[in-house]
Amino acid sequence: MKNYFLIVFLLLSTLGFAQENLSYQKPSAEILALADYQRPPAVVISPDKNWVLFLYRPTYKSLTDLGQAETRLAGLRMNAATGMPSDEVFYNDIDLRSMDGKQTFDKLNLPNNALIANLSFSPDSKKAAFTITAENGTALYVLDLATRRIDRLTREELNAVLDAPFRWNRTSDKLLVNKRVIPPVRRIDDNNVPAGPIVSTSDGQVSQLRTYQDLLKTPQDEEQFKELGNSQLVWVDLQGKEENFKGADLYVGSSISPDGNYVMVSTLKKPFSYVVPYYNFPQETNIYDLKGNLVKKVNETPLIEVMPKGFSSVRPGKRAFSWRPDKAATLSYVEAIDAGDASKPAEWRDELFNWEAPFNNAPKSLMKIADRFGGAFYGNDQYALVSSRWYDTRNVKTFLLNPTTGETKLIDDRNSQDVYADPGKVHLDKNNFGTYSMYINKDNIYLIGDGYTKEGEFPFIDEMNLKTLKKKRLYTAKASEMQERISSVVDINKGDIIVSLQSPKDFPNYYSKNIKSGKQRAVTNIQNPFKSLEAVHKEVLNYKRKDGVDLSGTLYLPAGYDKSKKEKLPLLIWAYPREYKDKATAGQSTNNPKEFTFPNYGSFVYWVSKGYAVLDNAAFPIVGEGNAEPNDTFIPQLVANAEAAIDAVDQLGYIDRSRVAVGGHSYGAFMTAHLLSNSKLFAAGIARSGAYNRTLTPFGFQSEQRNFWDNPELYVTMSPFMSADRMKTPMLLVHGAADNNPGTFTLQTERYFQALKNLGAPVRMVILPRESHGYAAKENIFHLLWEQDQFLEKYLKKK
Repeated sequence: MKNYFLIVFLLLSTLGFAQENLSYQKPSAEILALADYQRPPAVVISPDKNWVLFLYRPTYKSLTDLGQAETRLAGLRMNAATGMPSDEVFYNDIDLRSMDGKQTFDKLNLPNNALIANLSFSPDSKKAAFTITAENGTALYVLDLATRRIDRLTREELNAVLDAPFRWNRTSDKLLVNKRVIPPVRRIDDNNVPAGPIVSTSDGQVSQLRTYQDLLKTPQDEEQFKELGNSQLVWVDLQGKEENFKGADLYVGSSISPDGNYVMVSTLKKPFSYVVPYYNFPQETNIYDLKGNLVKKVNETPLIEVMPKGFSSVRPGKRAFSWRPDKAATLSYVEAIDAGDASKPAEWRDELFNWEAPFNNAPKSLMKIADRFGGAFYGNDQYALVSSRWYDTRNVKTFLLNPTTGETKLIDDRNSQDVYADPGKVHLDKNNFGTYSMYINKDNIYLIGDGYTKEGEFPFIDEMNLKTLKKKRLYTAKASEMQERISSVVDINKGDIIVSLQSPKDFPNYYSKNIKSGKQRAVTNIQNPFKSLEAVHKEVLNYKRKDGVDLSGTLYLPAGYDKSKKEKLPLLIWAYPREYKDKATAGQSTNNPKEFTFPNYGSFVYWVSKGYAVLDNAAFPIVGEGNAEPNDTFIPQLVANAEAAIDAVDQLGYIDRSRVAVGGHSYGAFMTAHLLSNSKLFAAGIARSGAYNRTLTPFGFQSEQRNFWDNPELYVTMSPFMSADRMKTPMLLVHGAADNNPGTFTLQTERYFQALKNLGAPVRMVILPRESHGYAAKENIFHLLWEQDQFLEKYLKKK
């Protein structure tokens, strides 16, 4: 009998309970020293490059911050009391300095505990407007950069639910403000007896809609959405004087013409939908004069509940409306010629138009595009650059367009994922309207490139002649211990630019540089907040997969690790799979050993301080060449990537390959679950905020365009939930309780855990209260680090 009770006691002591009543924990001292730091300021440089603003905010939010009342409607999450998105990142202090360093103003006359957001410089760069949010609303403030004077222009009545809360006019003397419409003195009672059932219908059209969260569900939701989204548009001058522009409506976009004489305004219309977010609701776009008088209705968009299949499909009708920046008041837009359906053969897909104010004449067709419109940079009446894209082939083309004659020339044709061949971004500069258009100097334009190569990252500036299409390299960053990156161009003719410099030990700081003389001057001097990582070894490891695909990852070894003795360390691999259409681009690397080492909860780098080797940002390409799709061989390629990564570090002699863990967030969590079920490479895994049952995302996921009914076997194979019976490796599952990401519902982790638990897998689930897809609260992040630390110590260090 004694033996019987002993056996029962031992069994009970080893059984896992459904829940643990666990309070918030903090990680070990080594990790806490890195996680509990003072966040360096964000640096913002004025458009005229005369002023530098340093924006400070707390390192983390708090659970109290995340616990503010949140309303979720039509794909939005908002704070109904303040009229702001509930996930808004607020700053609490601003420092101001002149670019030449001669004037420094560390204390501005800001309200105590200010919640600052939406910073925007005036077109003349003499002022900066921003919002400050209080408990009952959000107000508009303006900072005069020369005098440091701060004026409050409005009461706490701005609305940022559907659109930016304000925008400057072209002459920098007033702003167009979205002002909240105070709802009627009545409350929507969720306990009201419904007037009828909720009914949705289908008209038989085939559609490809992804899964969405936070949608409207009831007529009460519709009324609340309308009340919270309602704004009136008001002109507010720098003395706070108001002038009504447009009455109450659901404004989702407004922009002012370059000459400042017209305002383009888009509004939502009914019927609303219970199956798509607000941006698919019907819209109307109108042009008004500055007094609010209608000039022209330029577009109407119906409710979009039906979309053709394919990432290159778009809605039918006009889209991509914007003011042409080099003209006084000319609209640029495109229209799908193929009804937006990428699955149907068509000679031409899109057509680009210009439409000149006052819009009495018909729009002018500039060019037809064989693929899908990707964007346009206008310079003048002779020169514009227009890009096209096609997702299935990852192809992107760039055309030189004469907007007057319609003549076009193909000047670039490449794989959009080919970072080594990226020609760079077009340099824009302020024109005579005060807007930014493609800068042209005697038929020359300028391209600023990241400069990724096999040998490293060497940013460049090219001059390209638009008549001959020949390029001349004006500048290439030299190889050094510091990584240089081009932030902006001040004066291309003089050679003045702004760069950032960084190294693993040196925080990225800005410098004013002349590319002709090579002289440079420090603009900022922000210190490294992670001193304990300065002695850590960091290198980019390059290796190959069995099929010859080049791979890479950033390897970290603990400070003081003796490579000659080759102590066998546990290894942590953090990764995120990415899809490619050819092996060459899949093998390109943007990992950089010169980048500043900035640890955060989103990687394993913290654990190098505890004696682990870490392979961060390990390349996990999934390649589908020709007619094959990447996901056709997703799992074999996933395992091959993991095996190659472990082999590469093991061949250096640094690790014990029986003590390797893998982790990832979102699609990286999905990857982790597959690796634990389909290989014996790992001793443990950490999967955060993932999706594990692809039948719950039946109309595509990540880069998969096919739906479940196109290929049921694919969806089943690519669901870790379906192979839960093969998962015998210890796994830590983590998810935010309020995940807002389409497809990664918190339910995905809860159901996967239930399956694993009932099948006897060694798994632990942690649901972080109030967190969405990315985690923000200090309490949750510290506890997450504690959970990961305890888990890794148990299964990799056997403690």
